[in-house]
Amino acid sequence: MKLAISMAGDTLEAAFDARFGRAPFFVLVDSESGEWTCLPNPALEADGGAGVRAAQFLASQGAQAVVSGAYGPKAWTTLHAAGLRTLLAPEGQDALIGRQLLDQFRAGALRAAEAASHDGHHGG
Repeated sequence: MKLAISMAGDTLEAAFDARFGRAPFFVLVDSESGEWTCLPNPALEADGGAGVRAAQFLASQGAQAVVSGAYGPKAWTTLHAAGLRTLLAPEGQDALIGRQLLDQFRAGALRAAEAASHDGHHGG
């Protein structure tokens, strides 16, 4: 499965970033082989709608699931409409690196986000 993880840095060893639409990078990793690539988030500097744009970008890259810290309502709806699973990193674990989240995904330890996990951001 192609798994996208929101990241602060551009490697699987970099720190996780709990923001979805405003994370600087996404690491797209094959959960079975461990092969990964880093994708700069094209929505990072968007004036608005960063979550939706990030969701559309990940769908276009073939992601099948996403791990982040929170999803706004529009981002969550876009991800689900595209058929992507939304998973939440454990709360209070901001110091995790991407590889640790990959390990938790493989172990089935990540909780699914069954709905948006925050109210989203409004305006600019």
